[in-house]
Amino acid sequence: MNDLDAIFSDDWGEHHRSGDVAVVGRPNVGKSTLINAILGQKVAIVSPKPQTTRRNQLGIYTTPDVQILFVDTPGLHRPHHKMGEFMVSAAEGALREANVILWVLDVSVPPQAEDQEIAGTIAQVKDVPVVLALNKSDAGAVTEENLAAHRALVAHHAVYQVSALKGTGIPELVAGIIDLLPVGPRYYPVDQVSEVNLRTLAAEVIREKIMLHTDKEIPHASAVEIEEYREREDGMHYINATIYVERDSQKGIIIGKGGAMIKQIGTEARLELAAMVDASVFLELHVKVLKNWRSDERLMQRLGYRMPKPDDQ
Repeated sequence: MNDLDAIFSDDWGEHHRSGDVAVVGRPNVGKSTLINAILGQKVAIVSPKPQTTRRNQLGIYTTPDVQILFVDTPGLHRPHHKMGEFMVSAAEGALREANVILWVLDVSVPPQAEDQEIAGTIAQVKDVPVVLALNKSDAGAVTEENLAAHRALVAHHAVYQVSALKGTGIPELVAGIIDLLPVGPRYYPVDQVSEVNLRTLAAEVIREKIMLHTDKEIPHASAVEIEEYREREDGMHYINATIYVERDSQKGIIIGKGGAMIKQIGTEARLELAAMVDASVFLELHVKVLKNWRSDERLMQRLGYRMPKPDDQ
């Protein structure tokens, strides 16, 4: 057994801590960026568009003495269709199951109406400590008034000023979370940072590129389904994916003039996936119309977004 094996042996000890941390906040406050910064690598897709995260995503932080299961939730917002209801339900479910609630707030602006609504949701969760991560604390627009207003939103156990982009304040935040976790086992292997499989990873990376290169309703009306993912004998990863949109006009935008947009999306996704899997990737993309899929539970379920039933709550 080498030194690393000894440090991370299955004998995790009677003082080992572990638990679920629900990472919540309104859309586009930097939840995914913060989790990626804590883990030191990308496990959640990021874009400037609100509601980039659609489902709960697990990021696993492991040291010899602790394992934190960060649950990156969709931004809490007022839903306007079934897809929005799915996202809000996923986030609220994570709150109920958490050992710690980590509320990420954008302190470069005053608290928004959505922040007030989230405060009400968090206040209904009893006996779970709340930690505030005041993100974008390095922004020039941050004022003491803004900081105080965010601290006053909800009763909390601790508050930390951080910058997810620059990494400042993150070690202190993580140390504070660890102090709140119960004694518990190591649930995942030490080298695992996510529970996402390669098919899901590929779909999310492709969707991220759509989010980055399209505007208005296109990013939110798009979904990605991996039709085929296989590793060939020569080591190349072959991926056949379909991008679904809700209208013919959206399909034309995704394809772009002379196929320029779909080529750019495919090239960037292929290069990022190749770096992630450390192998050559052949990516084949198609675009199809699935009318009003965000408002149809049957179509949502086909694309992997299953609405919870009453007995799931």
